[in-house]
Amino acid sequence: MASTSTPDQSVAPSIHVKDLTYTFADRSLGLTKVSLSLPPRSRTLLIGANGAGKTTLLRLLSGKRLAPSGTISISGLDPFKDGLEGVTYLGLEWVLNPIVRTDIGVKELLKSVGGDHYPDRKDELVQVLDIDLDWRMHAVSDGERRRVQLAMGLIRPWRILLLDEITVDLDLLSRSNFLAFLKKETEERQCTIVYATHILDNLAGWPSHLVHMSLGKVKEWGPMEGFEIEGKGSSGNSKLGELVLGWLKEDLEERGPRNGAVGSEGKAYFNPGLGGYGAEDITKMEDK
Repeated sequence: MASTSTPDQSVAPSIHVKDLTYTFADRSLGLTKVSLSLPPRSRTLLIGANGAGKTTLLRLLSGKRLAPSGTISISGLDPFKDGLEGVTYLGLEWVLNPIVRTDIGVKELLKSVGGDHYPDRKDELVQVLDIDLDWRMHAVSDGERRRVQLAMGLIRPWRILLLDEITVDLDLLSRSNFLAFLKKETEERQCTIVYATHILDNLAGWPSHLVHMSLGKVKEWGPMEGFEIEGKGSSGNSKLGELVLGWLKEDLEERGPRNGAVGSEGKAYFNPGLGGYGAEDITKMEDK
């Protein structure tokens, strides 16, 4: 009998998505035939308008939702079904955790997530994010609170980091230092990052890959070398910013005005249970 090998989870993971179609419990489509491939140690920017499907894709990659069989492989493993180690997903429900608005100290919070077990990482994150260990969480600004939350989420070493719009409250310097820390992580450790954001300031030199999503589909993806983004554009913005702005204008023209329905982002977060079915399951349901 042939032996089945277990994928090595000590090396940087690759991400492969093939023909992924995802349907919410109300039978509306969240993603349609999404395919992409991201190599180990890559830093990917996930770009798209609100409701493009970014959050849905990130939650499926993290294993928080069940994807149709065979559509997602993280270094050969299904993130929902298999024992995938070292996945850190930081999204809306994480940053809205009410504990970080109570009268509790930063030292206690960092200790509660393993700060004492990873003192070097804790000290580095405290420095990078300019955190005062004597802060009380009910008495800090939203930006200071977000710095503490990021430190809490990143103290334990991760292999895959999935970030969903979690730097919006950081000032320019804090965000720059944080992104430099993440870049260093992929250069020095066995890890891979996918980062969904609308804020492109000073990002042209950060990503290794771009993924452009619209209406639940991936329209473009690939390494940065395949996109013309060096230097400044005619508007004074970076060429990365101009590229993304052009994509979003085209997406808006294609989509047309919104009709007031709940977008895919809200469904991705707040639908109960697994919240989705494979396209093949919907076909079976309709045949009954």
